[in-house]
Amino acid sequence: MPLHPNIDPELAEGLEQAFLPPVDLARMGHDELPGVRGRMRAAFADMPPLVAPGVLVEDLRVPGPDGDPDIRLRVYRPEDADGPLPVLYWMHGGGMVLGMVEMDDGTLSRYVREAGCAAVSVEYRLAPENPHPAPVEDCYAGLVWTAKNAGEIGVDPARLAVGGSSAGGGLAAGTVLLARDRGGPQVVFQMLLSPMLDDRNVTPSSREFDEAVLWSRGENLFGWTALLGADTGTTAVSPYAAPARAADLSGLPPAYIDVGELEVFRDECIDHAQRLLQAGVSTEFHLFPGAFHGFDAVLPDAAVSRRAVAGRMAALRRALAG
Repeated sequence: MPLHPNIDPELAEGLEQAFLPPVDLARMGHDELPGVRGRMRAAFADMPPLVAPGVLVEDLRVPGPDGDPDIRLRVYRPEDADGPLPVLYWMHGGGMVLGMVEMDDGTLSRYVREAGCAAVSVEYRLAPENPHPAPVEDCYAGLVWTAKNAGEIGVDPARLAVGGSSAGGGLAAGTVLLARDRGGPQVVFQMLLSPMLDDRNVTPSSREFDEAVLWSRGENLFGWTALLGADTGTTAVSPYAAPARAADLSGLPPAYIDVGELEVFRDECIDHAQRLLQAGVSTEFHLFPGAFHGFDAVLPDAAVSRRAVAGRMAALRRALAG
C-alpha cells in the first residue's frame, strides 16, 4: 500500500520494520470475528507481561446493566499507594468488535505510575453478538460500580476521569453523556484519544482513507454496522452509540481530544471539539500532522508519538490534581 504523501517521515521510515496486525475487517465477515478474537487472546497470553513494575493489578467481576451479565473490571494501582487515589476509568479500542483489557496494560500502568492515579479498565461486550446498547451500557454500569465502591478499591470518587482510545474513546464520550443525563457519577475529565464518534461516515476524512495504515473507511463501516445493524447512518441512531449525534453537549466534563491528520476520525474529532467548546465545555484539542490511526501504539519511540503521550499525561495530571 502506498503511503500518504503527508505522512510524518519518521513514521514512514518506522513502518518499514513495524508489526501491523494482519487483519483487514473490511474484507471479513462477522462470522470470522470469533477466530480473530481467539488468536488475539492467544497472542497476548504468549507475550511477556505488559504491566510496568511497581503496579498492582486485580481483576474483579461486578454486576453489569440490570445486574446481569457480570462484567470484568481490571484495577491498576501503584503498589506504594497511600490513601484514596484519583482514578481514570478506561475503555479499550477495537472498533466495537475486537479488544480486551489486557491490550492496554502497558498504557494504563504508565498512567498509574506517572500521573499518580489508579485506573479501572472495563471489558465491555462486543458487537455484533452484543449490539448497541450493550457495549455502552456495560461501560456505564462499570463506571457506576467504580464510583459506588470507591472505598473498596482505594480511589477517590470526587476525582474520577473517563477515557478511552478509538472505539473506547467513542464509548467514553457516550458514557459521560449517560452519566450527565441519568444523574450518575460526577466525572471531572474526559480523555478521548482518536475517538470513534460518528456512524454516518460523511465527513471529508471519513471518505478520504479507503486505504489506511490502520482503520480504513471500510473497516469503520464494518465496525459501525456490527454495532448498529440496519440503523447505521439513519436517524434512529442514539447519541449514546454515536456521540457526534448528541444535540446538546453542555454540562459535560472538561475534555482532552487528540487525533492524527491521516485517519478517518480526523474531521469528526475536530467537529466534536468545536461543539464542546461552543457548548461551554473547556476543551483541549491536538491534531498530529502526518500521523495515522494508532501511530503511538505502532511506533511509540517516534517523536510525534512521544509528544502525543506527553500531552496526554500532562492533561491527565492537571485534571486529577484537584
